[in-house]
Amino acid sequence: MAGEAPDRMIASAVKLLAMHGFQATSFSSVLKDSGAPRGSIYYHFPEGKDQLIGAAIDLAGDRALAFTDSFTGLSAAEIVDAFVGLWRAVLLRSDFRAGCAVLAVTVSADVPELVERAAAIFRSWRERLAAALEASGVEPASARALAVTIIAACEGATVLCRAEHSLEPLEAVAGQLRVLAADPGKRHAEDLSS
Repeated sequence: MAGEAPDRMIASAVKLLAMHGFQATSFSSVLKDSGAPRGSIYYHFPEGKDQLIGAAIDLAGDRALAFTDSFTGLSAAEIVDAFVGLWRAVLLRSDFRAGCAVLAVTVSADVPELVERAAAIFRSWRERLAAALEASGVEPASARALAVTIIAACEGATVLCRAEHSLEPLEAVAGQLRVLAADPGKRHAEDLSS
């Protein structure tokens, strides 16, 4: 199929970004991982590596959004558990070798267009997660603050888990996020009054 080779290359780029970062995700590593023919990468991505990486983070972003859309009808605590569960699964499936492909581009790409694209993906995650939290009954301002906190805490905990080869940092963060999710409006009000 015509779309099979580029789809495999994009999926491989997501995986390689999550495991090795932007600099190590080269055309040759993507070709090796995807099994795509050498000439096809230049045919499908004539603008070069940045075009492939952009498509890869778009795919990673879309996957996370699709997952976040499944939170409809969950309580705030269940949303926390589901989001943490996503990162737990990534860590365990990869034996603590993978993290977030979008984060990898954010921290290691020296290409302003890719960094802005990653920022837009993170914004869409925050908006979608905040909407799910609002639907669960969390007040809008608190839902937005809690969404940012959940994403930032899970991303950071994932880095620590990879370094320590342990789920302990993620589980500690999950516990604190559950406390916040239990009464985000009260905590937000207390923060504003301090």
